[in-house]
Amino acid sequence: MTQPGTAAGTALVVVAHHRTDSLTAHTARRAAARLEAAGYHIDLLDLHAEGFDPRMNVADQPDWGNREKAYSEETHAHMRRILDADVVVAVFPVYWQNVPAILKGWIDRVWNYGFAYGRSKPRLAGKRMLWLGLAGATAEDPVAEGMRSVLENTLSEGIAYYCGFSLSTVGLLLDAEERPQRIDAEGNLLVGDAIAGAEREAHYADLDRRAREFVDEFLAAELVAA
Repeated sequence: MTQPGTAAGTALVVVAHHRTDSLTAHTARRAAARLEAAGYHIDLLDLHAEGFDPRMNVADQPDWGNREKAYSEETHAHMRRILDADVVVAVFPVYWQNVPAILKGWIDRVWNYGFAYGRSKPRLAGKRMLWLGLAGATAEDPVAEGMRSVLENTLSEGIAYYCGFSLSTVGLLLDAEERPQRIDAEGNLLVGDAIAGAEREAHYADLDRRAREFVDEFLAAELVAA
């Protein structure tokens, strides 16, 4: 890992949660601090706080006959932040085995034709991507492995590598809820009792540890990919 004070580049940390006091936002701040300690300049992009509109519009609709289309100024501002970054880290709650609508809309509008794809050499070629998804399912839930596979296929194969990223890693943080929940063999949702006190503190300390390990493993891998 790069020593503190050593310039490693810029990390764009994208937060996709509507509450600044959420576990997602907390995890994003911890990840940003870890990246900063590794020498990165941090550009923190809180999509909700900055008022990003995830809905597609005419100005940002791809024109398959014109890869030089000038998109909206809002979209171009976000494109510049991606271009200025060496590493992009997205932190989000997992909804229906996918990213939230605001993050998907950010990708739809900003990772657009002519910018993120549609060229023989993508403009994002060589950048590195870490996706940190927080999910309420327990590690023992049979749905967990399928969720991990869906996220890896969609985010790494379907988006990051397609757009030229040299490295894309998905870190799935399971057990993110205070009440353990899982689906039984009959498809019923089983919700356990809420944890409290020392058990709760230990639970979230472990989640912090796992998030930190994902960031550290990504930093070690991206040194090889760089």
